[in-house]
Amino acid sequence: MIAATLPDLIALRIDADGNAQEITPDARPPAEPGAFDIVWLRHDKDSPRAPERLRKLGLVPHVIEALTAEETRPRATTHDKGAVVNLRGVNLNPGADPEDMVSARLWIEGHRVIGVWLRQLSAVRDLFEAVERGQAPSSPGDFVASLALRLADRAEPTVAALNERIDGLEERILDETRAVSRAEIAEIRQEAIALRRYMFPQRDALTTLQIEPLAWLTERDRSRLREAADRVTRFGEELDAIRDRAQIVQDQLADRRAEAMNANMMLLSVVAAIFLPLGLISGLLGMNVAGIPGTQTPLAFWIVCLLLVVIAVMQIILFRRMRLLRGPNG
Repeated sequence: MIAATLPDLIALRIDADGNAQEITPDARPPAEPGAFDIVWLRHDKDSPRAPERLRKLGLVPHVIEALTAEETRPRATTHDKGAVVNLRGVNLNPGADPEDMVSARLWIEGHRVIGVWLRQLSAVRDLFEAVERGQAPSSPGDFVASLALRLADRAEPTVAALNERIDGLEERILDETRAVSRAEIAEIRQEAIALRRYMFPQRDALTTLQIEPLAWLTERDRSRLREAADRVTRFGEELDAIRDRAQIVQDQLADRRAEAMNANMMLLSVVAAIFLPLGLISGLLGMNVAGIPGTQTPLAFWIVCLLLVVIAVMQIILFRRMRLLRGPNG
């Protein structure tokens, strides 16, 4: 049984009827017509035993290097009658970020598939669980096509979740009473960009593989690879749209904040303009020099206060007519 965590080495032989049995991995092709082997092994960078195992399986050095490289991008490269295929899937491991995409490195021939993994990949575990249920792929081409489609299946909920998040942000940005976090916008953009970085190279890899003249790829396999490439293309286009929509939301948020700041600055400017003449008059009357009018009149203070109120009211009326101040109804 395939546990939640894949073992370091899985070696299976799939016969023509789709039955799987465990085998000891070696370089010998299966004797039964229509049968093929699947060898899936873990490459630990701290304890690299995978290169030696791959050499025992008869792989040439440049193929081993491609399967055990520290960093890979999606690609498909043919060598003689086989192909090196590197694909990427969303990281659904507990506590991981989905945009930290995990690689699946494959060497595919007509009689076997050799896979190398550095980290767990849910789509691969799904595929081996299907093998246990008796739904094994019928050929190496069927294996890689099934894996590509399962990688797309696993990526779809992640892209859909990003779409829902950006939809929510767009609704909130239209409602001025609801707050929108710039950090959330930046997080969505970052996730979309990180996912997109591998989507279009993966489309190119699948497209390249399905047009290569490889005998172990049937027309059905090529059709399924085209379907997987189309789905990956759609995901890439959706991620482009999410990134652009996040930029628009960020621009709208900046505009909202700029408008609020402009309104506050306008209010402060109007208040300053109202009190400027009032301060000038009170300053003149407060000078400690002879000749200040009203010093001998008991009602002079109240007359000055009334004059200041009248001036303030006249200024407010003037500013409203100039539309520098809003009335009670906006």
